Amino acid sequence: MKLDHIALYVFDLEGAKNFFIKYFGATANEMYHNPRTGLKTFFLSFADGARLEIMQHPDVVATQFKPMHQGYIHIAFSVGSKEKVDALTHRLEKAGYKALSGPRTTGDGYYESCVQAFEDNIIEITE
Repeated sequence: MKLDHIALYVFDLEGAKNFFIKYFGATANEMYHNPRTGLKTFFLSFADGARLEIMQHPDVVATQFKPMHQGYIHIAFSVGSKEKVDALTHRLEKAGYKALSGPRTTGDGYYESCVQAFEDNIIEITE
């Protein structure tokens, strides 16, 4: 079995697309739009074959950011080295995103950081 993709609702579809292209090297397909429901989506593809579907829908409601909530918590990207974890974390901080932890080596041996990124979605950056 293979995990095909992860989907994420956002308010700013173009902004989300550009964020993942700029910071994580994603490529986007053509936007899908269902005029009957108002749904708009992009599939973002990454170099290793992973895919993220970003979606916008008029019925989506805002939630209050709570890093410790039930359900999906973060998306993790492996960037290849500790130096790349450090560099991308600092690049995101410089752009105004908040590092929630790290970069650091965790108790179970991962070198990572967690960033409160686009529209408060948490992204884990690992080596």
